[in-house]
Amino acid sequence: MGDKDTITYVYQTNVSGVEEENRFLRESVENLEKELEKFKRTPLISCEVRDFVDDKVMVRLPNGNEFLVDMAEGCGKISIGDNVLAEQKNLTVVKRITQTRRYDADKFVIVEKPNISWEQVGGLKEQERDIKEVIELPLLKPELFRKVGIEPPKGILLHGPPGTGKTLLAKAVAASTKSTFIEVVGSELVQKFIGEGAKLVKEIFQLAREKAPSIIFIDEMDAIAAVRMDIGTSGEREVQRTFMQLLAEIDGFEPLANVKIIGCTNRKDILDPAIIRPGRLDRLIHVPLPNEEARREIFKIHTRNMSLGKLNMEKIIKALDGFSGAEIKAVATEAGYFAIRDNRTKVEEKDFTNGVTKVSAEVELEGQDYLKMFG
Repeated sequence: MGDKDTITYVYQTNVSGVEEENRFLRESVENLEKELEKFKRTPLISCEVRDFVDDKVMVRLPNGNEFLVDMAEGCGKISIGDNVLAEQKNLTVVKRITQTRRYDADKFVIVEKPNISWEQVGGLKEQERDIKEVIELPLLKPELFRKVGIEPPKGILLHGPPGTGKTLLAKAVAASTKSTFIEVVGSELVQKFIGEGAKLVKEIFQLAREKAPSIIFIDEMDAIAAVRMDIGTSGEREVQRTFMQLLAEIDGFEPLANVKIIGCTNRKDILDPAIIRPGRLDRLIHVPLPNEEARREIFKIHTRNMSLGKLNMEKIIKALDGFSGAEIKAVATEAGYFAIRDNRTKVEEKDFTNGVTKVSAEVELEGQDYLKMFG
């Protein structure tokens, strides 16, 4: 190859490389222009279809305002109640959107079908009888109340120390009545935006009606139903709005509706009398710390699947004096761990003794921490 051929080859190579680079740069510019166009584009607004008037549609914006607007061609079939996207300037409906979550309340509640039987509830025979009369009987035999001519209570309030089985009772009655169990924590209903808490309460009760028979279990009831004081901050006003909506929903129930409410609190003393007056959560059921016989029942429930060695049952039951049902379960679990550490399959008396000591120390430590924070 001569010098002339070499120069020609190099030139052609350089031209080919420049053309490739130009092509790459043109593509980059086009992509950047498309991205820039996206930033310039006006965002669409989400709204709800309320009604149809002739060839127009009535939509409601998130702020509550309603407008009669046009529909763009090709936006598909739209029905009342659908969520749609609309142009911000003239609110012309552009397309329908599919929501996987129908209610905002879905983010704050646990919906389940419990499978807890009454055999799994120990030491609460009296409370079990009361909750069956108030919740189970009206759901299973509503005609009985019609014949007698009385209205069953709309709900109950379970109160007592933590870990005594209040949630367990609620889930057991939901399972026995084949009801949907909707669990919500009272503190979750307290929202930072005006009206949001009341809206959540309304949606929870609407959800309960759709999934009836159902039981609404409100834990930490004192978070929204504490005694009303002089209204000060906006947060306190929002709590009161939420509470008033709760009372309105309870009062709005039909007498024999197949939705029941179970409230739960560790602080009955600070509840507003309005929530426990006749016609609302008027049946109060105290769930105390278990006595000796109840501790024996609870202990047997939590150890029935364990491989036990020789035990002095009475000694262990006495050592568990003052323990809640949840703490007795924790003792059984810890005893199993002590056996596993020693590479044993049988759980012996010393394991339970060590379990009692460990759980007692943890409870005492938690109590000291609580006193430091709030004492």
